[in-house]
Amino acid sequence: MYIRTPRLEIFPQRIEANARSVVQLCHAHGAQVACVTKVMSAHPSVVHALEAGGADMIADSRILNLQSISNIGMTLPLMLLRIPAPSAVADIVRCADYSLNSSVETLELLSEAAEFAGVTHRAIIMVDVGDLREGVWPDKAVEVVRGASKLPNLEIVGVGCNLACYGGVIPTAENMHMLVEIRDACRKATGLPLDIISGGNSANLPLLAAGGMPKEINHFRIGEAITLGRNVLDRSPWPGTRQDTFRIVAEIVEIECKPSVPIGSRGQDAFGGYSDFVDRGIRKRAICNIGRQDVVVDGITPEDPGIIVLGGSSDHLVLDVEEAHTEVELGSQVVFYPSYGALLAATTSPYMQKVVVKG
Repeated sequence: MYIRTPRLEIFPQRIEANARSVVQLCHAHGAQVACVTKVMSAHPSVVHALEAGGADMIADSRILNLQSISNIGMTLPLMLLRIPAPSAVADIVRCADYSLNSSVETLELLSEAAEFAGVTHRAIIMVDVGDLREGVWPDKAVEVVRGASKLPNLEIVGVGCNLACYGGVIPTAENMHMLVEIRDACRKATGLPLDIISGGNSANLPLLAAGGMPKEINHFRIGEAITLGRNVLDRSPWPGTRQDTFRIVAEIVEIECKPSVPIGSRGQDAFGGYSDFVDRGIRKRAICNIGRQDVVVDGITPEDPGIIVLGGSSDHLVLDVEEAHTEVELGSQVVFYPSYGALLAATTSPYMQKVVVKG
């Protein structure tokens, strides 16, 4: 009997083992780990796997995901990763124990919402040390922390930064020391302990493993290195982790021998692009029941090394199966391993069945 396709297979025990390996590395440095669930849409099996793997916090960028995590009885602190939207402050103080912030105006709104809700919300002030995504510029950090420190029902617990996301800037001893110096300046100016220095994400692990991370950096927000077992600087396997934590399975709905290059005058494809085609002659081609509504087509790798992903439309994935190592026929199920972007799309697609595989 077939299990419905397309589907995303989740292996929580493998994710738990990855989490344990990465968390142990960070703990050995004296750093806490906020394990990030956003790429899996906070699927309960993954959340529990991260908890079992030793996570100190659970972090997500979507309020709906944090609400879902709360509903499964999570006792670990929850952190909102994305800079808060002013319109969402009431939900944020209700669903998140911590948030990352860069605006005094938004912090004022969080303070008001926390006071109304009768809670104390904890905030980390983000500083831009070069990647040019979120964070106040370093020379404004003291001013922001000083202003936020006066707000009721708000505890400023530390500073943080983010690297290797927008600008691709790699964490180094130099930019990490800059963050420490900024924390020290803010601490001196305000008298606040500012005990947390959140150094960044999975991109920080190579520096940490090499022994170059300043000892004052005591918090990381780790996602891909755990969920996919990848060094995010080059996507090589991260030591001590598995990369087969998720599989995408699609089904062949057509199989025909056809030319490798379209016949006739060509214009734009359905997405407004132009494609280049390699002429391999007449080849056996298969169409699967998965497309761009479900996955990033360029981000999936067939388990069978003889299969080539040629491209896809909204609903169909086109494969070259001429040299497939396994028998391929109508109804065959083809397995793929996703990249980070492909996994993100697959978990958020309502058309993709999510199946938990134990063992």
